[in-house]
Amino acid sequence: MSQGPVTRPATLGQAPLQPAMPGSDRAKPGAPAGGSIVITGELKATEDLTIEGQVDGKIELLQNVLTIGRNAKARAEILAKSVIVLGEVVGNITASEKLEIRESGSVEGDITAPRLAVADGATFRGRVDMNKSGARPAAVAAPATKSEVAPDLAAQAR
Repeated sequence: MSQGPVTRPATLGQAPLQPAMPGSDRAKPGAPAGGSIVITGELKATEDLTIEGQVDGKIELLQNVLTIGRNAKARAEILAKSVIVLGEVVGNITASEKLEIRESGSVEGDITAPRLAVADGATFRGRVDMNKSGARPAAVAAPATKSEVAPDLAAQAR
């Protein structure tokens, strides 16, 4: 049986271009940004991207997957469809679908994502907002009181 052409995301680094094994610690590679590369400023892409170097600034992959490689350091605001962290991130992350912090990963900053997976051994320091839309809410409502949550139960307790 013949298969069509294989589409591989770009990789910014020294990661080999091959599909990730299910359940492996290796993320799907993307456009390479190598360990010796330092990017300062705004990075936008329209394909999956793997970073193995250092990024300071803003990373935007609104429709794609961003992988922060095992040796990568990102001091950045990150906006992506999905984010996989194997290295270090200092900054806020907004993922419209999912954020994974793998065993070797470290995140210091606030997270907004409808799904979050933190592996044993990973480190995280910050706040989490699991708003389903993957976007920050416009305003945070005050917590409901007991009588607002269950007025019937409050009446029954009297």
